[in-house]
Amino acid sequence: MARDGAASDYVSGDFYKELALTAEAGKLHAIFLAEQITNQENGVERPCGTLDTATTLALMAGVTTKLGLIGTASTTYNEPYELARRFATLDHLSNGRAGWNSIATQNPTVAEQFSRFEHPNHEDRYARADEFIEVVIRLWDSWEQGALVGDKTKGLFGRADLVHDINYRGRYFQVRGPLPFPRTPQGRPVIFQAGSSPLGRDQAARFADCVFTAQHLLEDAIEFRSDMRRRAVAYGRNPDQIKILPGMSVILGDTEEAAWTRKKRLEEVLGFGPNLAKLARRVGIPLEALSDLDKPFPVQHVVPEHAFKGSIGFRRSILNLAVKENLTVRELSLRYGGGHQEVVGTPEQVADIMQARWDAGGADGFTLMIDMLPSGLHDAVTLLVPELQRRGLFHLDYQHANLREALGLNPPESLVRKTVERTVRTAAG
Repeated sequence: MARDGAASDYVSGDFYKELALTAEAGKLHAIFLAEQITNQENGVERPCGTLDTATTLALMAGVTTKLGLIGTASTTYNEPYELARRFATLDHLSNGRAGWNSIATQNPTVAEQFSRFEHPNHEDRYARADEFIEVVIRLWDSWEQGALVGDKTKGLFGRADLVHDINYRGRYFQVRGPLPFPRTPQGRPVIFQAGSSPLGRDQAARFADCVFTAQHLLEDAIEFRSDMRRRAVAYGRNPDQIKILPGMSVILGDTEEAAWTRKKRLEEVLGFGPNLAKLARRVGIPLEALSDLDKPFPVQHVVPEHAFKGSIGFRRSILNLAVKENLTVRELSLRYGGGHQEVVGTPEQVADIMQARWDAGGADGFTLMIDMLPSGLHDAVTLLVPELQRRGLFHLDYQHANLREALGLNPPESLVRKTVERTVRTAAG
């Protein structure tokens, strides 16, 4: 992701307020911020997503009224009580617009910032994440609906019988709870999950409302969504209540030529070398193995998956693209979109691809990866959104009360269950 303005804009409040206002003017469901918690690949090299996510989203909440506010936060390098409190705070202050993108951090250099001697392996990261998410959900559910009374006549602030310790005891966490304030406006913040490995898929099927995934090929997208819906059913969930929102890196232009001119300009500015180095990291291959740019991508030099510590989902999607289309190193470097499917073209061409994936059952929606800010977001709002609206694929205005409703999600099952149980107890009493 590049930026149009000054080098310092990524630490400017005005920059983020402009993005939020632009997104809401375009009726986008939400804005989704990544979070990088190490200076490796960031800082002076790639200053993207480096500010604290929840703080930045709180600033955006102050200038908007309908826009969803989704932020990434690690289960590997946070504590569940602190994270549950942070995102529940955001949900309260935004009147029900918060979402948490849960990630099991894959970058091993992060360990150096948190007094850790070694970054956990893939299995341990997901085992910790399973417990982490469960604790967070229990904390968000620790105040039942109606626990906050506020009856000044009777001197009753809240009902203690509707506020519960969670007393969680697990391998990684021991948390008493509850949270120090009531349940949030949408029951609890929407949970996004971004893992596409077998462990990641299983975790998403258990806990996630929405899944952020990387799928370059249509057949892979269809397989992923079908698999996630099957897994959700196996956990006793309604498959329509897990939304698959693959990333799509979009470069738009009024004409196809204009879009490709923008693409080429970005490549010239960013440089081919850094993009190639990032590709090597994404799939786990020595950079020197990519020296012959015009030969087929050397899949034989990729490290085995069990020895790879990065994102399994990104890796599989990129390698499938390289093999299926027999791409050269140069072609793959220009097409892998930093990890997500890249689409370059007019609004009509981009909408065609989005509609084809939707119609084929490969997506419930899309997470747009913006190429340059703020101009790329402006292009999405002024060029792509009207085309999607014309086709009846995108709403004309906000009609929802909170982010959960905007995404077509029901209230949390635990909230429904407790409400029903309390109604039965009252009737029986």
